[in-house]
Amino acid sequence: MQLARTLVRPYRSPGLPAWASELIDGVCALAGLEPPAVVRWRRRGGVHASGVTRPTLGVLSVSAGTDELDARLTLLHELAHWIGPREHRTRKRVAHHDRAFYLRAFPLYRAHGIPDAEALAREGSRYPSSLRHAIVVGVPGASAALAARRTLLREGRRPWRVVVAEHRVRLGREGRWTVCVTCGARVVGVQLARLRRRRTAARHVLYARA
Repeated sequence: MQLARTLVRPYRSPGLPAWASELIDGVCALAGLEPPAVVRWRRRGGVHASGVTRPTLGVLSVSAGTDELDARLTLLHELAHWIGPREHRTRKRVAHHDRAFYLRAFPLYRAHGIPDAEALAREGSRYPSSLRHAIVVGVPGASAALAARRTLLREGRRPWRVVVAEHRVRLGREGRWTVCVTCGARVVGVQLARLRRRRTAARHVLYARA
């Protein structure tokens, strides 16, 4: 049975830059798709941007930092989600940033002014698996970027230290994330589902590299 798609009133944030609005319309037109009905754009403290796209709701959101290139890449990243196949709810987990996604994303970055080196560095820092996909896509410098990351990981490994000692997990909200109120660690996915099903209190320890 198909559920009726929720109708939303078209809206674009007053603070949405003209270049971003043009980029959204241009990418969607080229893909033969309607742009998101709702585009939310806000400024956040800090350098880097973040974003989220909900195709079934017709919503694309970006929180832009002070780095304009990062904001552009983040918007293109979300548009790569928007123009991709619509995900249907099933019992099987759907890959979010798989090879098919990066076959759309990396060409979008290049077509809209993101240098390959910048795309690899920024995307690789957020999603390390993107570097493996970039090699298959044929992004120049991807193999060297993956090798450099692996070398850095081998050389940079440090012993673990306890940041917050063992404590009871108390779930709370921090923006769109569910977190442990005591230590601030994000609780997501399978771990979050298991905690919500438990009848007894769970405990954990927060570690970090020394």
